[in-house]
Order: sequence, then structure tokens, then C-alpha cells
Amino acid sequence: MAADRLAHRATPASTHHGRRRAAEGDGVVPGHAPEREGGSGDGGRDRAPSGGVEGDREQHACGAPVSRRGAIPRSAAGWWERPTDLHDRSQVVTVQIAHIGDLHFGGLADVPVVEALERMLPDLRPDAIVIGGDLSQRARHGELQRGRAFANLCRETAPVLVIPGNHDVQWWHRPLIPFGKDALYAKYRSYFGADLTPTLTIPGGAVIATALTAHGVAWGSLTARLRDVAVKGHLPKREMQRVQAIFAQAEPGLPRVLVIHHNLLRGQISGRMGLARWRQAQRRVVEAGTDVVLCGHDHEEGAELLDGRVTVSTAGTLSTRARGGRPVSFNFVTIDPTAVQVTFFRWDSAKRRFQPSDTAAFARRASSKAPSLEPQAAQ
Repeated sequence: MAADRLAHRATPASTHHGRRRAAEGDGVVPGHAPEREGGSGDGGRDRAPSGGVEGDREQHACGAPVSRRGAIPRSAAGWWERPTDLHDRSQVVTVQIAHIGDLHFGGLADVPVVEALERMLPDLRPDAIVIGGDLSQRARHGELQRGRAFANLCRETAPVLVIPGNHDVQWWHRPLIPFGKDALYAKYRSYFGADLTPTLTIPGGAVIATALTAHGVAWGSLTARLRDVAVKGHLPKREMQRVQAIFAQAEPGLPRVLVIHHNLLRGQISGRMGLARWRQAQRRVVEAGTDVVLCGHDHEEGAELLDGRVTVSTAGTLSTRARGGRPVSFNFVTIDPTAVQVTFFRWDSAKRRFQPSDTAAFARRASSKAPSLEPQAAQ
């Protein structure tokens, strides 16, 4: 069955949904995945023994302000089973997203690890690749050029969606001035397009919207902690109203995925929230009708549930600054009609490759209608 499914996904885009061409635009790196050879499951990704990863730990939920609980472990560390019965030849019934964050090219990026991921992505056959910000360390041209090169390699496998993180913002320009913010994103835009909040629609699969949380030194993210004034994120009301409108126009029942840079839930190791006014931000995400959130920033991988209904996938980092000395990692998110699964791929330094570690699974809420567009009360 697994081999049949891989063969099915290798069918050209003209006859199979697995290699769909997404709408191209700013922020969505143009290009589509080439046809792959064969369907024999080369790469051994269907059921891959990892032998465990040193320093690995179980994912636990911690206390939550809105209503949050941890995942149900779906598979033990060391095995990753690709679903074998979730694709139908007439329509898409699952979506698989490679969720990557915080590469930090320019000194902190672990280049051999990044190159290993570049080689591995085609074997995973994702339907989309999301790069959730902080491609650079200081928003320098060379760093962003390397980030663009990484995105170009990713697009050979699947449509790529990119957003900026706080390290990609030239925050030292016009701090605390609420207008004339174009200078903050000038370098980023020169490599990734004018649109800072692109949308990627996978026909019959999912709608993936983005919201900008990296605003530099701004009133919405001011904090008494001096070191965080250019680090903290903010999720403005106007951003979530725009996202809510996108979700409302999407096909009913289609998974609604939101991508932001800053972590929406508190980091378990750092104990820190990525967003200022985080309670307000969490409410806005829930009220927009979001099914899945893809975020990062905190350099610690995780998967938890917000308000009993929104799955939050927090990507780790591909840099040398993983929290708590943990292995670098990325997430692989599978959305099917009944569940959302987040598989953590962690770097095994002994084997010099990424290994599937453990999978967190969450039941999907029933959704028969699009979210309301009624104005939200000011918070």
C-alpha cells in the first residue's frame, strides 16, 4: 500500500493532485515540483528507523491562558509511518507541509545540516514548503541571498511560501514611527517580493495565509525588557481581519492554515511568549476560524492545541542556537479530514542526517461553514 501511494504521488501534475502548481506571487517563490521517477519509495521515508536522537524528550503541554492541551503521541520515536490510505484519485484528502523556521544564514546557520535538508526534501514529497522567517541574522544582502538560494532549491520539490522574521527586518530604521515603514523591509523585499503576507492555495487541499508579526521597534510590541524591543512580535487587529477575510472566501471544509513568525504559545524551555499582547493575539487567531498555525522564533520545536481547536506547530531552528542544547529540527505537518499530525524531524549528529523522532496527533474540529466576517470588538 505504501509503495502504491508513493507511486501515485509521483504521477505528473496533469493527472494527479500531488504535484499541483500553486498560484505564483510575491512571497510565494515561483516554480513547481518536477516529475519524479518511479514509485518504489526510494529514500525509505515510509517507515524509517531512527534509533532515537540523543537528548530527545517527550512533548508536554504547560499551563495555558486560553485553553491549551498537549498532543496525543501518535507514534514512538524512531518510526515515522506515512499515511497510506489518505489520498483519493479524484480529490485531495490530505495536505502535507514541510514547516521550516529560523535558518539564520550569516554566522549561526548550521550549513551541513541545511544542505542535508535540501537533499532530503524531495524524498518527503510535501505539497508545500513553508519557511517561517529569520532566514538572515542581520538582514544583510549576503544572508538574504543565501536564503533566496535555499528557497529556490525548495521550490524544485513543492510550492514555497516565505515570510519575514524579526531578524529579516532593518529595525534600526525609523524606530517607533508608525508610518514610512518601507525601509524596514527594503532588503527582504528585494529578494522575496513586495508582498510581506502572501497566500498560497493548494486547490482542493488547503488555504495557507500569512500574518506579519515582525514590525521592528514598534508601539504594538514595546516591552520593558530592553533587549527585546526589536525582538518581540505583534499581531495587529488589521492583520487578522485580512486573514479572516481570506479564510471566509475559501472553500468550506478546506483546512485554514495561518503562518506567523513569532511563537503563539509559551516556549517550554524559555518560558517566553513571542508576541506582545499574546492573549489578544490568541483570541484573534481563534476567532478568525484558523485550523492550524505554523510559527517559530523560539528555537524549540513543539505541537500543542489552542482553545481546544487550533493546532499550533512550532518549528525549531536549523541554526546552532537550539534551545537547551537540543538537536536542530524541522516539522512535517499532515492534515487529513479527521486529524492534524505533526512529525518532528531531528538531526542525528552520529548518522549525519535528519531522523523522524515522534509524532503528535490532534483531532480536527468539525467545520461546515466559513468564519463570520462580523467586525471584532477592539481589544
